[in-house]
Amino acid sequence: MTSFDPTTPVQRPVLDQRRSSEKLDEVTRLVRLLKADFQEKNLLPPQRNATLERLKLYTRDAEDADPLFNEEGMLVLCKHSFDGNSLTTGRVALKCLANVMLLKPATRQVFVDLGYAPKAAELLKHDNRDDEFLGSRLLFLCTYDTRLDFEDLFTNNSLADSIDNNLARQAKYFSKLGKNQPDPLITLALSESLKLFFNLTQFYPEQVPTMTKSLLHICKILTNVRLPSPPLQPPITYIINSLINLDLELKKSHIFATNPLFPKFDPRCNVNRLYSILDRSIRHYKDEELEQLASPLITLIRNIYSFAPEKAREHIRSLILPSDEDRLKPLGRSESFSSYLLRLSTAADAPSVRESIQHLLFELSDQNATNFVRNVGYGFAAGFLMSHKITVPTTALDAWSTGDCEIDSVSIAPSSHSGRTSVSGRGSEGRNSVSGRDSGSISDKSIIRGDSTPKSSTPKPRRYPINPITGQRLDMENTEDTGPPMTDSEKEREAERLFVLFERLRRTGIVDVENPVAKALQEGRFEELPD
Repeated sequence: MTSFDPTTPVQRPVLDQRRSSEKLDEVTRLVRLLKADFQEKNLLPPQRNATLERLKLYTRDAEDADPLFNEEGMLVLCKHSFDGNSLTTGRVALKCLANVMLLKPATRQVFVDLGYAPKAAELLKHDNRDDEFLGSRLLFLCTYDTRLDFEDLFTNNSLADSIDNNLARQAKYFSKLGKNQPDPLITLALSESLKLFFNLTQFYPEQVPTMTKSLLHICKILTNVRLPSPPLQPPITYIINSLINLDLELKKSHIFATNPLFPKFDPRCNVNRLYSILDRSIRHYKDEELEQLASPLITLIRNIYSFAPEKAREHIRSLILPSDEDRLKPLGRSESFSSYLLRLSTAADAPSVRESIQHLLFELSDQNATNFVRNVGYGFAAGFLMSHKITVPTTALDAWSTGDCEIDSVSIAPSSHSGRTSVSGRGSEGRNSVSGRDSGSISDKSIIRGDSTPKSSTPKPRRYPINPITGQRLDMENTEDTGPPMTDSEKEREAERLFVLFERLRRTGIVDVENPVAKALQEGRFEELPD
């Protein structure tokens, strides 16, 4: 019997060794052939292209392809990519180059040291989706593990303008696409442009005011691109990320007369789109998947709400906060968007998303603890308020109604369409309001202060008392006793049990309580039952 020595290194099978040697020899031969061709031009264009296509097959796996990853191999690929006369040859070489830089991060600095980064930036000036895709991919890779001076590319190669022009072309394409399937190459080019766009705004914040001019094009793409299923995948995730770092409030970027997030033709279109993406996402993904995917989307919605015009803020509240229909059950029990969101706000497997949602709901309640409790119920609000050491006024736990709160400090805004109800603070004096909203604008407002008469003749909405803990309408709570009535003997045993429990509680001395059973005996309110 042959013994096994664990110290002996495991050898590759002979067949694998042969294949490995063959690949290495072939890669070496192809690199040398392309190097000689660039110096002597001894290959015809079809032969040159075929050689690069064959080499591209070996750039998909770094094993046994070492000649591609040294400076000589990189120089050969760069020269055929940027310094030749054929666009077709250059694009095949660029694909090889992009694969090499993806597989081996060390080659990215080699690419920069060879001086080809500006030429990659120049590719983005071409109205060609292959060049947009490949140039963006190379520069995106150079945002990691290199010392490339992107400021120089912004100044001397008009990098921000080139990206903006490409996004403008993409916006025009998707706005005309309709229900047709997009060209896969165009979608890939868009993804690469947005990835580069996000990294530049992330790593070069001083360029954000300049790059914010692309906000209009990104918004057009957002509203026109078809939502994939599930939704949080490219290009949707890249669109969301690209908006995160921009000057959305236009504080430093005085470019637009109207903020593209709230265009005059439909101020709600972008908000509705983000809501639709979030709605589909929380219904499709598991909690742990949302933890990885949904945080940027919720952060973006919070950011937009923080500076949105009042009508847009009202619309966002109407979309997200529980409606009157949700209150037919304890909040979080229905299949509505608000219920899904409330359940996710307590998800143990998604701590970041849970915290973001709680912050969003608190901000939609004007960061007012009373309004927060009334909007989502104390059951969902308590954990957030306690963890952030926010005091809850005692009045927040009083029952309230959907039609009004405290009559001397309430504004009522009924809506004839959806009957959504939420509570939001108004004014510096902390006035509470309950407003019914739908996707349309709020109208027919009547202000109630004390015993004053409403300023509008619109009839007040019907008021339903609300359980402050569950957020459910009190009239919809199930208070019926569905069990059989107690027999006389069961009543007697229950009275004896209560007597014993109260006596034990009284003897502890912790509380001074009078036994109600003993008191009933003293007052002669017990009747002897016949045997």
